[in-house]
Amino acid sequence: MTPNRLRRADISTALVDTEWRFVLGSLRASVAVTSLAEAAEVAARLAPTGEGLTLDLRRDRVALTIQSDGWVTAADVAQAKRIADLVELGSTGRSEQVVELAIDAMDIARVRPFWRAVLAYTDESGAGPEDGVVDPLGQGPSVWFQRMTEPRPQRNRIHFDVAVPHDEAQKRIAAALEAGGTLIDDEAAPAFWVLSDPEGNEACITTWQGRD
Repeated sequence: MTPNRLRRADISTALVDTEWRFVLGSLRASVAVTSLAEAAEVAARLAPTGEGLTLDLRRDRVALTIQSDGWVTAADVAQAKRIADLVELGSTGRSEQVVELAIDAMDIARVRPFWRAVLAYTDESGAGPEDGVVDPLGQGPSVWFQRMTEPRPQRNRIHFDVAVPHDEAQKRIAAALEAGGTLIDDEAAPAFWVLSDPEGNEACITTWQGRD
């Protein structure tokens, strides 16, 4: 971990008693609004707080993301706390989350250029030939590649990763199981749990925990 980056547990602890959540290397929260005009007012109020902030304005909410250089720093945490003093953060219908697509591949360096091109995506910061690709507009899910040791033609080779706050994971898993899903593997929990739908298509619920 580089000096300006915080450890996952320290980030989460710093957010206790706030509406901010640490999800997949970023701080996330939302502000409920009733119109685009109100959303624009919120954006104008928050714009001077710092460079690490990204805003997604909708007519019913403003989604806030804070991240510096691909991770969260002490300055980002301080910025999040300043923002909490300026606007009312809270729930806008579901918890914060980040969705990733994972593609299983025998030769990542060979298949990665195709996905980068067909999605019109770009490299992650500092990415190598086997790293993920991301939407340059920040609208679509990122795509990463998981190496297979042998072909698996009998099962799906694309699965969803749904990154949620650590205190949301059990609720999300319970909802998936009640909806007909199956818990396939929890050996790596609380970093991730592998679930499947009734036909065997897989999704992982992931958190920051168990990764430091």
